[in-house]
Amino acid sequence: MSDELAQAQAALEAARKAQAEAEARIAALEAARQRASDDDPARERPLDEAAVEAVRAGYAFDGPALELGALVNGDPDPEAKVRIPLSMLNRHGLIAGATGTGKTKTLQVLAEQLSAAGVPVFAADIKGDLSGVAQPGESDSALLARTAGIGQAWEPTAFPVEYFALGGRGVGVPIRATVLSFGPTLLAKVLGLNATQESSLAIVFAYADEQQLPLLDLEDLRELLLWLTGDGKPELRRLGGVSTQTAGVILREVTAFSEQGADVFFGEPEFDPQDLLRTSADGRGIISLLELPSVASQPALFSTFLMWLLADLFEELPEVGDLDKPKLVFFFDEAHLLFRDASKDFLAAITQTVRLIRSKGVGIVFVTQSPKDLPADVLAQLGSRVQHQLRAHTPDDAKALRAAVRTYPTSGYDLEQVLTSLGTGEAVVTVMGERGAPTPVAWTRMRAPQGSMDPSPEAALRRAVESSSLLGRYGTAVDRESAREILQARLRSAEEAAQRARELAEAEAEAARLEREAASQRSRSRGRSSDRSGSPVTDFIGSRTGQTILREIVRGVFGNRRR
Repeated sequence: MSDELAQAQAALEAARKAQAEAEARIAALEAARQRASDDDPARERPLDEAAVEAVRAGYAFDGPALELGALVNGDPDPEAKVRIPLSMLNRHGLIAGATGTGKTKTLQVLAEQLSAAGVPVFAADIKGDLSGVAQPGESDSALLARTAGIGQAWEPTAFPVEYFALGGRGVGVPIRATVLSFGPTLLAKVLGLNATQESSLAIVFAYADEQQLPLLDLEDLRELLLWLTGDGKPELRRLGGVSTQTAGVILREVTAFSEQGADVFFGEPEFDPQDLLRTSADGRGIISLLELPSVASQPALFSTFLMWLLADLFEELPEVGDLDKPKLVFFFDEAHLLFRDASKDFLAAITQTVRLIRSKGVGIVFVTQSPKDLPADVLAQLGSRVQHQLRAHTPDDAKALRAAVRTYPTSGYDLEQVLTSLGTGEAVVTVMGERGAPTPVAWTRMRAPQGSMDPSPEAALRRAVESSSLLGRYGTAVDRESAREILQARLRSAEEAAQRARELAEAEAEAARLEREAASQRSRSRGRSSDRSGSPVTDFIGSRTGQTILREIVRGVFGNRRR
């Protein structure tokens, strides 16, 4: 076992080394591309001095702000800082860009500075890249040259991190939800139900509530659907609006979903989203990372689970209005998965949550490839935009590029040209200023993270989780009495009652049979008695004299008369 572990660790280290070498080659190619594009008109100073001064003034805020980077106007201008007011983070934001353009690093830069400002952070760690934020970063000459060019005083820093995993599928502290709190709308999204099936599922949930049947895990829901399509069919007819066929379809989807291993995500102890609002002993916000590589094959599940966390926060947190800094900033990575094939009710729920949760002190930053991945009603509520490079290789790409350009205020840039010319780690930025107005559009070279940009070793993750104060609360699943046990008890009671009824019916039938036989016997006895007393001949034969004569006659017939 130890040899296998050593081999696995060696293979992992080799893979990481190969990845680092590949990234170095990509960085070298990118640097060469940027040097080769010095003569590109888009890289020549697109802004005049007045526009540059407008950018400097537009991002010079009075209150605390997070540093995004420095203006690029041909070359980076370290005097033209691009920032976002801390108080505006609860007005939500968007980080977008093609694969490999630096979205995750931008997320890490924001998460680190929020933590340093005492603001807790939640993020889904899709590929495991963010886990290294708990370790101080490592510098090299390229990194220091880049940070010096934008005026960043870079120093390696580790940040407080809590690691989570859905249902314990992974290293982190398990996060579970009950089926009841997940609700029919979110569950319908995960199961891929249509509108009719979703409304039927909502009726089933209402029935469970009416009958006091706690739906804690998928087995509870499955048992209830089995009941309603079996012995409980009269109840199904009473409900109305739920056909046996629709209930059967939902049952099949729940069963298939459970067989895919999703049952471990539902149950108790249910995660309390308040545990995302914690700070460390030194006052820094804890960065909560939800480990997701183990459920990458179920994108609808993890995106909907993130929405459940948000919805639960919305339900639980009090109204606080506008604060000097958010109570929590929630990074919603791979956001396009949330909206894919979403029903109208689901989209309406998301839109309402995004609109109203800012009054609870929570900011949401959606992370996706293109602004068009988000519905217009959601996009309109995002006050800050960080757009990394977009590619326009196909007509659809070109359409998405034009749509992205339309989401920005008017500027001196040819944004269609700029957005396809951005280097890795560069972005076009506009944020909501302290007075609620958008800042000037700024071509920005982004800051470098100060935590490690490599995944943390699994051994380090395990040590962090084992020392977590939350492991004792959420580490072990609990299976208390719920709908499954109640319905099974009802079925047993019904079967026992049916058995007693069958036995009683059999006993009554046997008693009736015996009574009929007794009555028949009495009837025959009365018949014989009536026959004997009804004739003089019969009376004579039955007398003593008649019996004597009869015996003599019989003896004579058989020849054995007494001599």
